[in-house]
Amino acid sequence: MTSGLNVKADGKIDLTIAEEKMNTDIERAYYNPKQEHFWKRLRMFVIACIAIGLAVYVLYYAAFGGFPAWQHRMMFTSIGLVLCFSCFPYKKGKQQGHPIFDVLPLVLSIGLLLHGFFAYPEIALRQGASSVFDQVVATGMIFLIIEGVRRTIGHAMAILALFFWLYIFIGPMFPGILGHQGFSYGRMTDALFITTNGIFSDPIYVASTVLIIFLIFAAFMMRTGVGQFFIEFAFALTGRIRGGPALASVLSSGLLATITGNGAANASMTGPFTIPLMKRVGYSKTFAGGVEAVSSQGGQIMPPIMGAAAFVMAEFTGIPYIEIAAYALIPALLFFIVVGAVIYFQARKLGLEGIPRRQLPSLKEILLKKGYLILPLVIIIVLMVQGTSPMRAGLFALGAVLVLSLLRKESRLNVIGVLSALEAGIKNAIPTVMACAGAGIIAGSVIMTGLGMSFSRFAIELSGGQLLPMLLMIMVACIILGMGMPTVSAYVILATVAAGALVQLDVPVIVAHFFVFYFGIFSGITPPVAITSFITAGIAGSNPLRTSVYSLRIGMAGFILPYMLVYNSALSLEGEVGSVIFGLITATLGLIAFAAFVEGCMLKKTNVMERAALLIAAVLLVYQELYTDLLGIAIILAILLYQWRKPNSYKNESTDTELNQ
Repeated sequence: MTSGLNVKADGKIDLTIAEEKMNTDIERAYYNPKQEHFWKRLRMFVIACIAIGLAVYVLYYAAFGGFPAWQHRMMFTSIGLVLCFSCFPYKKGKQQGHPIFDVLPLVLSIGLLLHGFFAYPEIALRQGASSVFDQVVATGMIFLIIEGVRRTIGHAMAILALFFWLYIFIGPMFPGILGHQGFSYGRMTDALFITTNGIFSDPIYVASTVLIIFLIFAAFMMRTGVGQFFIEFAFALTGRIRGGPALASVLSSGLLATITGNGAANASMTGPFTIPLMKRVGYSKTFAGGVEAVSSQGGQIMPPIMGAAAFVMAEFTGIPYIEIAAYALIPALLFFIVVGAVIYFQARKLGLEGIPRRQLPSLKEILLKKGYLILPLVIIIVLMVQGTSPMRAGLFALGAVLVLSLLRKESRLNVIGVLSALEAGIKNAIPTVMACAGAGIIAGSVIMTGLGMSFSRFAIELSGGQLLPMLLMIMVACIILGMGMPTVSAYVILATVAAGALVQLDVPVIVAHFFVFYFGIFSGITPPVAITSFITAGIAGSNPLRTSVYSLRIGMAGFILPYMLVYNSALSLEGEVGSVIFGLITATLGLIAFAAFVEGCMLKKTNVMERAALLIAAVLLVYQELYTDLLGIAIILAILLYQWRKPNSYKNESTDTELNQ
């Protein structure tokens, strides 16, 4: 069923990603000097220069160092606010800036930048005795950050940041353990502004060093053709398999998402290509949108980059980033295996076939021509294994991208291309910078008021000190708090509030943080506020709520993996070699059994009894106990044998009415 595919003259399907020309201000100002009005062109040029200047400073800071910690973070956040109010109008869809709601915040942000440059080191000496002017500046910055969060992230996180800031003063009004004794305005100014424990805490530190470099790195990688390479590689590798186009979508989107670190942004980038292709080969628009949402969101758990949240995790836990990435590898592979199994079982149910080999690109040819494009990723891994900091590893990898881009004409960048990539990297970072600053307000408020410890005590009392009820409670809290937020801000909030409760029940620190990290990520595909699913639904032309429900169904493994991390030590490669291998095999079988249960198909369509048995087998294989594992394996083998012997029952069409909506 490959009718409808775009086929080139040589018989191959067209896998070319449509490139956006002149998508940065520096390119539009340079290539179309007469198209825009002079003042508009000047504004574009100034904004581009600010973004490029920040990129150059960040790269210089990574190589040689720069301003002291507080001053560096203050100025970085202020420039982020300047760019935010320059690029994101107070009301979406507005092209012209409003004289009050856009120009005034921009002027105030420039004032904050100048204050950060001239106020240090005197402001550090006023800690514990802040002046009225310090308190006014701190209040102004807090409200500017909240407004920046509203413009870039949405109302949900802005309201949450405002609430936690107000909680510092209204906490005494809350009953029981949720209340506190109250704090003065000066104490608030010290905690959130003058020190590096609030706005300028770990999230902004990571954003201003590691994250920004990796986003610039991602912009250069995309400019030099790595996105096209991932698409072609994925289709050459998986295109012939039953359900191949959807499997290729998962692989390519997952690869790109681990670089971009943003599920919603990645869905916007790859969805316009992968979703129509899945629809053309026979998948419904609901299923195609769900697959793209799950693979884009799930790419954030795949090493080596994993988005900003993993770098913040390294700061929070004190565990080197390379160890966090190594710990995440097995769960990430299991997640994509089970998503692939869901797609394969769906293809069997629909009777879909793969794409003929003659229409696919040659894997050997792709690797020979473009395989060198993955060398920068290899450099990152090698350098971090050797002990190089992520910031320096990203810097060296960026240099490698520039050198490798010179090897082929189509990947070579001119001066405008380099400046455009620098601008794009910074502008892509603006929402994350705002999210990190907003998360700093929340985290600082939680630490200052002791709300994290209060929540831990409350959760332990409510769960009776039992681990499973505690995990279920924190899962629900993570999904609710993570809705509508980028991963980094969701993780910071959840790690500050909830991870400590798990640690108090003897869950290892890294496992506790991964538990909230995963649920923070998968809140992006969880109804009713499933941002990534809503984006892919718009591309697919499907119902947003139905697409988010089906995304949840496809990515259900993401809701099992955190529990497996807690109960199955093999996923963290702990124990003897034999037990680890057996544990990994049983975990994989359990997830595949769950995928078959979700889709109602294994070798053939399953009946009610078979589906129930598959669910029981999946649950038994979650626990690392020999008798439960053997029983689960026996159930799966029995179902396979039974299905192998019974005649085919599926037709070459879907019987699932939801898929045809």
